Amino acid sequence: MPAPKKALRRSLTVTSAALTALALLSPAALAAPSPTTSPSASPSASPSATPPASMSIVGGARLGRPGTQVELAGGAPVLPKDLTARSWIVADAESGDVLAAHNAHWRLAPASTLKMLFADTLLPKWPKTTKHKVEVSDLAGIGAGSSMVGVKEEETYTVHDLWLGVFLRSGNDAVHVLSAMNGGVDKTVDDMNAHAEELQALDTNAVSPDGYDMPGQVSSAYDLTLIARSGLQKKDFREYASTVRAKFPGETKKDKKGKTTRKPFEIQNTNRLLAGDYDVDVYPGIAGVKNGYTTNAGNTFTGVAEQNGKVLLVTVMHPAKDEHNAVYKETARLFDWGFKAADKVRPVGELVGPRSATAASPSAEASGEAGGTGKSAGGTKPVAGAPAADGAGGAGIAAGITAGVLVLLAGGAFLINRKWPLPDLVRRRTRP
Repeated sequence: MPAPKKALRRSLTVTSAALTALALLSPAALAAPSPTTSPSASPSASPSATPPASMSIVGGARLGRPGTQVELAGGAPVLPKDLTARSWIVADAESGDVLAAHNAHWRLAPASTLKMLFADTLLPKWPKTTKHKVEVSDLAGIGAGSSMVGVKEEETYTVHDLWLGVFLRSGNDAVHVLSAMNGGVDKTVDDMNAHAEELQALDTNAVSPDGYDMPGQVSSAYDLTLIARSGLQKKDFREYASTVRAKFPGETKKDKKGKTTRKPFEIQNTNRLLAGDYDVDVYPGIAGVKNGYTTNAGNTFTGVAEQNGKVLLVTVMHPAKDEHNAVYKETARLFDWGFKAADKVRPVGELVGPRSATAASPSAEASGEAGGTGKSAGGTKPVAGAPAADGAGGAGIAAGITAGVLVLLAGGAFLINRKWPLPDLVRRRTRP
């Protein structure tokens, strides 16, 4: 992008940010409705298929209206006709403009997409190299039927191992161990809710750190997108979210001679737009973020992708189609639309910034690195589909993606006196 155009873009972003900051002073902008799922309701009960008549207006009044919100300009493509999700949103990850939305603030069960909030809250806590020996109590309280990565009691893991388990396999066992390291599940949930409030993700109420169905646990497509955008500012978050496969420590075994061995096993990311599946292709330019499924939530997904210098975030919640991988297929169609329509629609809202952003120093770190990584991060550039930090392979999994550079949330102003960190480049590989 030529320098004058880039400067103009940043100037416009600052202007938008200033207006956002002023809007956030309004009590109405901070209001959030009560959850659509009562805290006393059964966690397995399906939510109503009808959105509330009025919802939160954080990010703009139109986002509080039920139904589809979009404003097409000349030459803009129409939205896909076969979308069945109860709620979805398409947003520009850099500017924060919401290009289109459907029931954006509908408070629904989030499933494991809530792990994005868990990660954004706890990632700065420890360096990657921190080791922890798992106690029996660390694995207590994991819900029946939970997704697991294979953490074993009395085994020692690094924090890096555990985060790989969270991001790639959505392991509730890894979540509970990290929660134990943080002082327990209750404290972790309190920390998550405090962080959600700081991010102005006011539709969100965490009850479990792993997204397992619990009464009163809700979020929204808007909030999940807001949380993902915050998480992507952290170098570690971007690295884990874009890792396709890695090695995870196995169980220590002793042979007949008393010699102990501990062989790792391979884990693969369950994000089908990143890893692919028999009926889903790897999406061009995809770099995360997180998927989820529970009985109550149905399928949920938030993704980030870049094409031709444009970075979009898409969240889809609870497609009605009883079709394998429907959430990924609907997400891909929204990405396709968003990249074609990005400069041909008028925004219907915006992703707001954290409450504290207006008071943040303009000299904030530009690395976007999670505070707890310290020297252990080594300044490495995460590569989606490339070997993880432990040397695990996977370069061939990110097949079909055009070679190029993905600059997540590059440049631009966040809010007044606050610039988005300039993240490391995430380089995509073509098929070897």
